[in-house]
Amino acid sequence: MDALVEEAAKKAAVAWVAVDGRPATLVWCAWLGGALLVVTGEGEQAVPALAEATTAEVSLRGDHGGRIVTFPAEVTRIAPGDEAWTELVPQLAAKRLNAAGGAEELTRVWSECCVVSRLTPAGASAGLPDDAQAAPPRPTAATRLPRRPFRLHKVRGATKHR
Repeated sequence: MDALVEEAAKKAAVAWVAVDGRPATLVWCAWLGGALLVVTGEGEQAVPALAEATTAEVSLRGDHGGRIVTFPAEVTRIAPGDEAWTELVPQLAAKRLNAAGGAEELTRVWSECCVVSRLTPAGASAGLPDDAQAAPPRPTAATRLPRRPFRLHKVRGATKHR
């Protein structure tokens, strides 16, 4: 495994995950057992097609917010009752911020209605591109035209002052 990938993943609280050529999605994650673990499903984050995927592309940021590594990952699902579930998912639940209930309750909820995916680095990290990789904002129904600012008093033009 690439040392840069492992070191960046150990420090990561979030990652950008792209599946099947779709735009990357920002997800919270944790590095446990030599892989990034990501929870998707009801009441958790949505990553289109991750639950069914076999591969993904993961980008991690550095301490100053800029991307430092992008790598291919093998995606496997951790099923409730598996040895990996018993070992890793309670640790993952303990790392979940702002969760309702404790780690045991969260583990139970995840087993009923969520998917825990393991993203294991598979191959060398890709070099960083030379361009900015900036993309235009995605269309959303959440945008609206801003209102004109409220003014308490009328503002007189500069030519009307005496």
